Amino acid sequence: MTEQVVVLGSTGSIGQSTLDVIARNKSAFHVFALVAGTNVERLLQQCITHQPKFVVLSDEVHARVFETRLKTASMPFKPEVLYGVEAMQAMASHASVDIVMAAIVGAAGLLPTLSAVEAGKKVLLANKEALVMSGQLFMDKVRKHNATLLPIDSEHNAIYQCLPNCLQQNSQGNIADVGISKILLTGSGGPFLTRALDTLEQVTVREAVTHPNWSMGQKISVDSATMMNKGLEFIEAKWLFNCQVDDIEVVIHPQSMIHSMVQYKDGSVIAQLGQPDMRTPIAYGLAYPNRIDAGVAPIDFSTLMNFSFTKPDFERYPNLRLAMEACKVGQAATTTVNAANEVAVAAFLREQIGFCDIYRVNAESLSRQSMTETDSLDAILALDAQARRIALNVIEELR
Repeated sequence: MTEQVVVLGSTGSIGQSTLDVIARNKSAFHVFALVAGTNVERLLQQCITHQPKFVVLSDEVHARVFETRLKTASMPFKPEVLYGVEAMQAMASHASVDIVMAAIVGAAGLLPTLSAVEAGKKVLLANKEALVMSGQLFMDKVRKHNATLLPIDSEHNAIYQCLPNCLQQNSQGNIADVGISKILLTGSGGPFLTRALDTLEQVTVREAVTHPNWSMGQKISVDSATMMNKGLEFIEAKWLFNCQVDDIEVVIHPQSMIHSMVQYKDGSVIAQLGQPDMRTPIAYGLAYPNRIDAGVAPIDFSTLMNFSFTKPDFERYPNLRLAMEACKVGQAATTTVNAANEVAVAAFLREQIGFCDIYRVNAESLSRQSMTETDSLDAILALDAQARRIALNVIEELR
């Protein structure tokens, strides 16, 4: 039986990799709907290749542009074109859909991802911000609606693969009860691992978006350079694996071949290795609990360089420390840090602030935020909006 897939964020790097894996396994998966932002030309090519029934764009203007381009496209079947958040939610929860790839970057992905969860879908979570913003609420909904949640971030996917089956099937399980002493979250250290600290103020946008190992979008590449990405993953791991802050340790591993590890009480450490290619975790999620062709070459161990591991330097990566501290404080703090960081990175990419100003915006926004209750989706969204306003004010003060 062919499973129907919705790809939220189809024109981004994760979306493109997902479609590549689906194309290699056409008898098992079919694209039901593609959800994108504003990249009309890439979306059109994806429609020609994958023939979805529906296409959703972020707004009416781009939807109309897409419809115009669609009229001249050579296709045996043309999809229905929709736009807006409500249409995204409708696709994510559609009765005909089996799997939802949640790969819309940032807070924009929260509502459609929650819709998929509430519809009890198999959700492949590549949008870490959904858990950073609404961890307890999100996981409560996963359990309430009996959704299947599979992490797609390479680190969390690696941890998931290293867990005993009983924990994979039970998101409320306790890691200590199955003999786990520590979750080891690896990170490459980004492009500035060895760069002189006194030169970080001069980092350019081009330098920050050039990752040494992974091919990613601009926002996540900047987050990797500041290691805020690892901080967000730290918060995500707490919720995904039902553990405490002290149960998680960040380890710098520049080669990006060991994607993460789980340490057991008897001294054993189980690691998941693979090429730095997101098609591996995507294929794992799509086919779980089976395995399919991901198009990724196997590791040739005879050619591997030595693996190295170090502790993170928080003077180099203050954003990582800030995110970890926010995780200790609670949901309001992590929601605030995520929102402020999105605003700050966008400003950096527009060259309105410097590289080190990203941390200044994030830290100052957190210090100014009132830590209100986050016991509902409306409260979370209100806090997110307030944090963005604060961050914009901080940016104006820095300019």
